[in-house]
Amino acid sequence: MILVYDGTFEGFLSLVYEVYYEKLKPIKIYKTLPNKIIFEEIKTIKTIELNSIKVLDAIKAKFPKEILEKILNIFMCDSKEFEMVLLEYIIIGFKEVKQLFNINLESIFYLNNLEKELFKNIHKMTGFIRFEELEDGTLYAKVESKFNIVYFLGKHFLKRFNNQNFIIHDLNRKIAFIKIENNYSIQEVAFFDEPNYSSNEQKFQKLWKSFFSGVTLKERINPKLQRQLVPLLYRTYMNEFFDKTT
Repeated sequence: MILVYDGTFEGFLSLVYEVYYEKLKPIKIYKTLPNKIIFEEIKTIKTIELNSIKVLDAIKAKFPKEILEKILNIFMCDSKEFEMVLLEYIIIGFKEVKQLFNINLESIFYLNNLEKELFKNIHKMTGFIRFEELEDGTLYAKVESKFNIVYFLGKHFLKRFNNQNFIIHDLNRKIAFIKIENNYSIQEVAFFDEPNYSSNEQKFQKLWKSFFSGVTLKERINPKLQRQLVPLLYRTYMNEFFDKTT
């Protein structure tokens, strides 16, 4: 049996509910069906708020807090097909919680490594992200990250920009972490027009490029090592790697 859900966390918890209580035996889980012929039985899981709440309450009651955090973290790894393994992980926990710490189990080993990959991605992006000043003084940054990490980035920069309004915009997922005064939230950005930047922004970029060029020793430039340390994925909006002012 193949299960299809809507890709939301509530939808996945609804899926867990049906698998656990209906004793389903899925062999694959999709957010959307691939464009190929499938000969297996297909069941579409409806997102039912009551069912998702029941599963979440059961997890909160039975699992340690760090396990719930791990489940949420894994769900942010949306470029990976994690659903089957995460489903197995939760079912294991419902049967015997202490097994969730058994790193000899293949599913636990996989999820631990996936969570480490998530944290590594967050750590890199906090260093590679570039903010630009908008007309109203708000700092604005575009990201196209491997994982869904705008929440983690936003929480990181809340500490750095305590008195500064800022927006971190994930162009791929069409969502943004928005901090205005003392409030912050994650919002969908269905339509996007290039914002108006402040008159000082080009000056800031030229100054930064001048500094970057000044501290770079041409005879020590190593493009191969540079690609390893700063992969192309992270360079899209790093102004030291492109010329936006010409």
